[in-house]
Amino acid sequence: MDQQYHNLLEQQCNQIDLELTTAQYDQLLKYHALLIKWNKAFNLTAVRSPEEMISRHLIDSLSVLPYIDVERLIDVGSGPGLPGIPLAICRPDLPITLLDSNIKKSRFQFQAKAELGLDNVNVIHERVEKYTPDILFDGVISRAFASLQDMIHWTSHLCSEEGIFLAMKGMYPVEEIELLPESINLRQSIRLNVPGTDGERHLLKLGRTRP
Repeated sequence: MDQQYHNLLEQQCNQIDLELTTAQYDQLLKYHALLIKWNKAFNLTAVRSPEEMISRHLIDSLSVLPYIDVERLIDVGSGPGLPGIPLAICRPDLPITLLDSNIKKSRFQFQAKAELGLDNVNVIHERVEKYTPDILFDGVISRAFASLQDMIHWTSHLCSEEGIFLAMKGMYPVEEIELLPESINLRQSIRLNVPGTDGERHLLKLGRTRP
Protein backbone atom coordinates (compact mmCIF):
# COMPACT_ATOMS: atom_id res chain seq x y z
CA MET A 1 0.00 0.00 0.00
CA ASP A 2 2.83 2.41 0.86
CA GLN A 3 4.34 1.85 -2.58
CA GLN A 4 0.95 2.55 -4.15
CA TYR A 5 0.78 5.92 -2.36
CA HIS A 6 4.37 6.67 -3.34
CA ASN A 7 3.64 5.93 -6.99
CA LEU A 8 0.52 8.12 -6.95
CA LEU A 9 2.34 11.01 -5.25
CA GLU A 10 5.29 10.79 -7.65
CA GLN A 11 3.00 10.56 -10.69
CA GLN A 12 1.02 13.63 -9.65
CA CYS A 13 4.17 15.60 -8.76
CA ASN A 14 5.44 14.84 -12.26
CA GLN A 15 2.15 16.14 -13.69
CA ILE A 16 2.76 19.53 -12.05
CA ASP A 17 6.45 19.50 -13.07
CA LEU A 18 7.66 19.24 -9.49
CA GLU A 19 11.00 17.53 -8.92
CA LEU A 20 11.53 16.33 -5.35
CA THR A 21 14.30 14.42 -3.61
CA THR A 22 13.84 10.90 -2.25
CA ALA A 23 13.97 12.34 1.27
CA GLN A 24 11.18 14.82 0.46
CA TYR A 25 8.98 12.07 -0.95
CA ASP A 26 9.62 10.05 2.22
CA GLN A 27 8.68 12.99 4.46
CA LEU A 28 5.52 13.75 2.49
CA LEU A 29 4.45 10.12 2.79
CA LYS A 30 5.20 10.11 6.54
CA TYR A 31 3.03 13.20 6.88
CA HIS A 32 0.34 11.49 4.80
CA ALA A 33 0.46 8.43 7.08
CA LEU A 34 0.20 10.64 10.19
CA LEU A 35 -2.78 12.44 8.69
CA ILE A 36 -4.57 9.15 7.96
CA LYS A 37 -3.88 7.87 11.51
CA TRP A 38 -4.88 11.02 13.39
CA ASN A 39 -7.89 11.73 11.19
CA LYS A 40 -9.59 8.53 12.37
CA ALA A 41 -9.57 9.77 15.97
CA PHE A 42 -9.66 13.56 15.67
CA ASN A 43 -11.55 14.31 12.45
CA LEU A 44 -8.90 16.70 11.11
CA THR A 45 -10.26 16.71 7.56
CA ALA A 46 -13.48 15.68 5.83
CA VAL A 47 -11.41 13.85 3.22
CA ARG A 48 -11.32 10.17 4.25
CA SER A 49 -9.77 8.44 1.26
CA PRO A 50 -5.94 8.17 1.48
CA GLU A 51 -5.75 8.53 -2.31
CA GLU A 52 -7.86 11.68 -2.21
CA MET A 53 -5.67 13.06 0.59
CA ILE A 54 -2.70 12.91 -1.79
CA SER A 55 -4.39 14.91 -4.54
CA ARG A 56 -6.69 17.19 -2.54
CA HIS A 57 -4.24 17.94 0.27
CA LEU A 58 -0.62 17.21 -0.67
CA ILE A 59 -0.69 18.06 -4.38
CA ASP A 60 -3.12 20.94 -3.87
CA SER A 61 -0.67 22.42 -1.33
CA LEU A 62 2.38 21.80 -3.50
CA SER A 63 0.75 23.33 -6.59
CA VAL A 64 1.54 26.81 -5.19
CA LEU A 65 5.21 26.00 -4.52
CA PRO A 66 6.62 27.72 -7.66
CA TYR A 67 4.85 30.96 -6.70
CA ILE A 68 6.10 31.29 -3.11
CA ASP A 69 8.62 34.11 -3.33
CA VAL A 70 8.78 35.33 0.27
CA GLU A 71 11.27 35.15 3.14
CA ARG A 72 8.86 34.42 6.01
CA LEU A 73 5.47 32.76 5.53
CA ILE A 74 2.50 32.32 7.86
CA ASP A 75 -0.21 29.76 7.09
CA VAL A 76 -3.39 31.11 8.69
CA GLY A 77 -6.18 28.70 9.58
CA SER A 78 -3.69 25.95 8.82
CA GLY A 79 -5.90 23.08 10.05
CA PRO A 80 -3.78 19.93 9.94
CA GLY A 81 -0.89 21.94 8.46
CA LEU A 82 -2.13 22.61 4.95
CA PRO A 83 -0.53 24.00 2.88
CA GLY A 84 2.20 24.83 5.42
CA ILE A 85 3.68 21.41 6.19
CA PRO A 86 4.00 20.15 2.57
CA LEU A 87 5.56 23.52 1.66
CA ALA A 88 7.95 23.30 4.62
CA ILE A 89 9.08 19.82 3.56
CA CYS A 90 9.88 21.05 0.05
CA ARG A 91 11.31 24.44 1.12
CA PRO A 92 13.51 23.68 4.18
CA ASP A 93 15.12 27.12 3.69
CA LEU A 94 11.80 28.93 4.27
CA PRO A 95 10.60 29.68 7.85
CA ILE A 96 6.88 28.82 8.02
CA THR A 97 4.52 29.54 10.91
CA LEU A 98 1.35 27.48 11.24
CA LEU A 99 -1.51 29.29 13.00
CA ASP A 100 -4.75 27.65 14.11
CA SER A 101 -7.17 28.12 17.01
CA ASN A 102 -8.33 24.48 17.11
CA ILE A 103 -6.37 22.64 19.82
CA LYS A 104 -6.68 19.20 18.19
CA LYS A 105 -5.34 20.53 14.90
CA SER A 106 -2.50 22.38 16.64
CA ARG A 107 -1.56 19.21 18.54
CA PHE A 108 -1.37 17.35 15.26
CA GLN A 109 0.85 20.11 13.83
CA PHE A 110 3.19 19.83 16.84
CA GLN A 111 3.34 16.04 16.39
CA ALA A 112 4.03 16.29 12.65
CA LYS A 113 6.75 18.92 13.21
CA ALA A 114 8.44 16.67 15.79
CA GLU A 115 8.16 13.38 13.88
CA LEU A 116 9.28 14.92 10.58
CA GLY A 117 12.05 17.02 12.15
CA LEU A 118 10.81 20.23 10.54
CA ASP A 119 13.16 22.82 12.03
CA ASN A 120 11.75 25.54 9.76
CA VAL A 121 8.21 25.18 11.18
CA ASN A 122 6.80 27.18 14.09
CA VAL A 123 3.40 26.09 15.48
CA ILE A 124 1.16 28.72 17.11
CA HIS A 125 -2.12 27.77 18.80
CA GLU A 126 -4.04 31.04 18.91
CA ARG A 127 -6.97 32.93 17.44
CA VAL A 128 -5.78 34.92 14.42
CA GLU A 129 -6.96 38.28 15.79
CA LYS A 130 -5.04 37.73 19.05
CA TYR A 131 -1.71 36.69 17.55
CA THR A 132 0.86 39.47 17.46
CA PRO A 133 4.17 38.31 15.95
CA ASP A 134 7.48 39.88 16.98
CA ILE A 135 8.31 40.38 13.30
CA LEU A 136 5.69 40.82 10.58
CA PHE A 137 5.51 38.30 7.74
CA ASP A 138 6.11 39.16 4.10
CA GLY A 139 3.79 36.33 3.06
CA VAL A 140 0.38 35.34 4.45
CA ILE A 141 -1.17 32.23 2.90
CA SER A 142 -4.50 30.51 3.49
CA ARG A 143 -6.68 27.94 1.82
CA ALA A 144 -9.35 28.07 4.51
CA PHE A 145 -10.90 31.54 4.51
CA ALA A 146 -14.45 31.86 3.19
CA SER A 147 -13.81 35.14 1.39
CA LEU A 148 -10.96 37.42 0.34
CA GLN A 149 -12.49 40.23 2.42
CA ASP A 150 -12.41 38.06 5.55
CA MET A 151 -8.84 37.02 4.87
CA ILE A 152 -7.67 40.62 4.52
CA HIS A 153 -9.72 41.77 7.52
CA TRP A 154 -8.43 39.08 9.89
CA THR A 155 -4.81 38.81 8.76
CA SER A 156 -3.72 42.32 7.71
CA HIS A 157 -2.03 42.91 11.09
CA LEU A 158 0.30 39.96 10.39
CA CYS A 159 1.54 41.20 7.02
CA SER A 160 4.32 43.72 6.47
CA GLU A 161 3.64 46.86 4.42
CA GLU A 162 5.34 45.38 1.35
CA GLY A 163 4.11 41.84 2.00
CA ILE A 164 1.66 39.78 -0.03
CA PHE A 165 -1.48 37.81 0.74
CA LEU A 166 -1.65 34.43 -1.02
CA ALA A 167 -5.24 33.21 -1.24
CA MET A 168 -5.84 29.65 -2.44
CA LYS A 169 -9.30 29.53 -4.02
CA GLY A 170 -11.44 27.29 -6.17
CA MET A 171 -13.17 29.09 -9.02
CA TYR A 172 -11.99 32.61 -9.88
CA PRO A 173 -13.85 34.76 -7.31
CA VAL A 174 -15.01 37.70 -9.44
CA GLU A 175 -17.40 39.18 -6.88
CA GLU A 176 -14.94 38.85 -3.99
CA ILE A 177 -12.28 40.71 -5.99
CA GLU A 178 -14.75 43.49 -6.80
CA LEU A 179 -15.52 43.86 -3.07
CA LEU A 180 -11.90 44.20 -1.96
CA PRO A 181 -11.13 47.44 -0.09
CA GLU A 182 -9.39 50.18 -2.07
CA SER A 183 -6.30 49.68 0.08
CA ILE A 184 -5.78 46.18 -1.43
CA ASN A 185 -5.28 45.25 -5.06
CA LEU A 186 -4.95 42.03 -7.02
CA ARG A 187 -1.34 41.64 -8.13
CA GLN A 188 -1.61 38.30 -9.92
CA SER A 189 -4.05 35.45 -10.55
CA ILE A 190 -2.62 32.03 -11.30
CA ARG A 191 -4.67 29.09 -12.59
CA LEU A 192 -3.33 26.05 -10.79
CA ASN A 193 -3.06 22.54 -12.18
CA VAL A 194 -4.10 20.03 -9.50
CA PRO A 195 -4.33 16.50 -10.95
CA GLY A 196 -6.78 14.12 -9.35
CA THR A 197 -9.27 16.86 -8.40
CA ASP A 198 -12.41 18.21 -10.03
CA GLY A 199 -13.05 21.89 -10.59
CA GLU A 200 -10.80 24.93 -10.92
CA ARG A 201 -8.06 26.01 -8.52
CA HIS A 202 -6.54 29.48 -8.37
CA LEU A 203 -3.87 31.25 -6.40
CA LEU A 204 -4.49 34.97 -5.96
CA LYS A 205 -1.67 37.30 -4.95
CA LEU A 206 -2.93 40.43 -3.21
CA GLY A 207 -0.98 43.40 -1.92
CA ARG A 208 -1.47 46.83 -0.43
CA THR A 209 -2.21 49.55 -2.97
CA ARG A 210 0.87 51.64 -3.57
CA PRO A 211 0.42 55.43 -3.38
